[in-house]
Amino acid sequence: MLELTDIEAGYGRTRVLHGVTVPAGKVVAVLGHNGAGKTTLLRLAIGLIKPSKGRVLFDGEDVTSLAPNQRVARGMAYVPQGQQSFGQLTTLENLQLVADGRRGGKALVDAQMARFPALEQFAARKAGLLSGGQRQQLAIARALITQPKLLILDEPTEGIQPTIVAEIEQTIVQLAEEGMHVLLVEQHIGFALEAAERYVVLASGFVTQTGVGGMAATSTVRAAMAI
Repeated sequence: MLELTDIEAGYGRTRVLHGVTVPAGKVVAVLGHNGAGKTTLLRLAIGLIKPSKGRVLFDGEDVTSLAPNQRVARGMAYVPQGQQSFGQLTTLENLQLVADGRRGGKALVDAQMARFPALEQFAARKAGLLSGGQRQQLAIARALITQPKLLILDEPTEGIQPTIVAEIEQTIVQLAEEGMHVLLVEQHIGFALEAAERYVVLASGFVTQTGVGGMAATSTVRAAMAI
């Protein structure tokens, strides 16, 4: 679905990614320490920054030069770090904002309420008053309302209470089982590898290891990351 080939990119004169290639796969996990270039890679995948070299292929199309909204129209969705939402709007209003103008908008909202019961419970609560985990569920639900083919997730469980971490992890697995492709940056290596079909390890913007996902890869990846 998504393939990045020989990517070089950065900010101004600062090069962050050096010849990075990410293979296609149902669920692809990108792993690495802070500062490895993971978030830059995801921002590049959705089109927020442009590569100085390399190609981004999505569903067989070269989308390297396309803007983020054009990539979203083709079926990408991006959930950045930070449980982002419109804090002064209610949970329901956050979802309706994305659903408005879409065919079957109410059904799309209802489907995400069903997927995340906490959102239905707190539909009338302002998003800024939700817990971090609930805001993350809201951010994912908003992305899913666009009915993407590919969901790009940047640290979806960072700083979230363990009970909701488990719910979010189960949601990612369920989405993959439903046929959605996922590009995942995740701090919980065990879960990321268990969920992933393929993985890529980054260090200082270079790919240091790639492989097939699964729990058997955990020790190899931990050794590569020296943790």
